[in-house]
Amino acid sequence: MLIKSKRGWELPESAVTPENIFLSRRALVAAGAGLATTALAGRAEAQAADPTADLYPARRNETYTVERPLTAENVAGSYNNFYEFGTSKQIARAAQALPIRPWTVKIDGLVEKPQTIDIDKLIRAMPLEERVYRFRCVEAWGMTVPWTGFPIKALMDMVQPQGSAKYLRMETFDTQSWAPGMRSPWYSWPYVEGLAIDEAAHDLAILVTGIYGKPVPRQHGAPLRLIVPWKYGFKSVKSIVRISFVEQRPQSFWERLQGGEYGFWANVNPAVAHPRWSQATEELIGGGGRVPSQLFNGYGEYVAPLYRGRERERLWA
Repeated sequence: MLIKSKRGWELPESAVTPENIFLSRRALVAAGAGLATTALAGRAEAQAADPTADLYPARRNETYTVERPLTAENVAGSYNNFYEFGTSKQIARAAQALPIRPWTVKIDGLVEKPQTIDIDKLIRAMPLEERVYRFRCVEAWGMTVPWTGFPIKALMDMVQPQGSAKYLRMETFDTQSWAPGMRSPWYSWPYVEGLAIDEAAHDLAILVTGIYGKPVPRQHGAPLRLIVPWKYGFKSVKSIVRISFVEQRPQSFWERLQGGEYGFWANVNPAVAHPRWSQATEELIGGGGRVPSQLFNGYGEYVAPLYRGRERERLWA
């Protein structure tokens, strides 16, 4: 999940063609419309195929239950943050420019078996299952989503981290040609996030490949994204291309940009306000109204032990 405050000097992302120019070019537009429609349809058809579609829906893991209804699929799919494509919540259409095949993930650093693996090979090698999780954005809104994916621990078993590996550093793509938001000069691309090694090894921490019983769409971070449900959503980096096991704690995207507001740990705590708004409640997107926020987003019984001995850290930003 990503969050940015608009500045008064920022220009809009797009400009509308003046009406008089549009009308004077009506004939040209009409002539080209058929060709453009055909090209877009062909592109959409090519992008629609997913080589792993036969793996969905996956078996649901009932260990982690949620006491509220699922967010409707169309709602969850049309209210997203993906700053690589722009700052609007209605980013789904723009995100369709993301080419997700071919796609490889580089796994390197302090591991016994570093490798660069094709996404389809990786997905088929992992134990996919569905998890229904609460999702809490730092902007004080939430959803309830059925993700499909696999525990990061399964990936760790495959590559065998060395004892000196203390953190995971995860990085998304860095291609301005089809991600116009990455042309914004005030951000430090690519998007980087990180977890402590014990957080990553926790069963709740998953790498997501699907949602609502289907391969994950582009606006949700296809073909591979992180979900750590006890943290604010901006930790859950999308469209991962590299996972590095490192000894030093990585500096994350929002930490680099505004460390006073968005720290490394970013655990949900209703008692600790964001510098510009309260975190005591959250708005359930899709008509659920406002509800009280929960410590660790309701997963405290599972993850609170991770932070014993880290109480002096800034755990809640």
